[in-house]
Amino acid sequence: MKRPLITLTTDFGLADHFVAAMKGVILGIAPQARIVDISHQIEPFAIAQAAFTLDQAARCFPPRSIHVAVVDPGVGSARRPLLVEAGGQYFIAPDNGLLTMIYARTQPRVRVISAQRYFRHPVSRTFHGRDIFAPVAAHLAIGTAPARFGKVISDYIRGKFEHPAQAGPARWRASILAVDRFGNLITNLPAADFAFLAHSRFRLKAGGRVVQRWVESYSEGAPGELLLIAGSSGYLEIATRQASAARLCGCAAGDSIELRCTGAGGAKTAVALTRTTAGRE
Repeated sequence: MKRPLITLTTDFGLADHFVAAMKGVILGIAPQARIVDISHQIEPFAIAQAAFTLDQAARCFPPRSIHVAVVDPGVGSARRPLLVEAGGQYFIAPDNGLLTMIYARTQPRVRVISAQRYFRHPVSRTFHGRDIFAPVAAHLAIGTAPARFGKVISDYIRGKFEHPAQAGPARWRASILAVDRFGNLITNLPAADFAFLAHSRFRLKAGGRVVQRWVESYSEGAPGELLLIAGSSGYLEIATRQASAARLCGCAAGDSIELRCTGAGGAKTAVALTRTTAGRE
């Protein structure tokens, strides 16, 4: 790209200097870069939420885009910084599972970033976003070959949050990946796999509440009624009409939920689904 495109996803918020410092480092090395903020409002240390947010946004960006994601509870420890080539794009992030959803839908080429000549010095033990991830992204943007940053590895970390876990016949333990601005609870239940719930009886327990109704649009429910809907992200969402399902359930990103099919037809379909998804990572 004549004007390389770099995105930023962090849990830094906007009240401090952290995001601006990263942008300053990038522009000092690659002044022609275009910088796009995906989000800086990820909940602190919420790796699954960051993984979901980055994956959903990255799908909409052009080839050769460079995505920097910094949600990094292990900053300063032995955890490794990574440069990943996947789906025609580049991803720079800590090796803590943040790129799990990128790995799942692509054939990734993963490198550990070890070439310290591309770092900003001295390297802080607490701000690798500024001193490692931002300058590596900028050097990549101005044409440095990925191979120069480090060797290819295969033992990178993949999180367990992408898919629900089987908890018994026609039962799953699932989780909340994210809560959007409207208070919808985005689950890790893939809409395609669980589409049979539209024609089955089920109980989805979230916090202290139970969801038992599937809808095709948010407007179908009564005010205050909890609903299950296939969202635009490709996952099932717990929602309510013109209100916050998160507030009604008392749930946040990372919380566990439990799904149980209660109808005979739904249970039979659920058992078939269990067999076809057995062994999935």
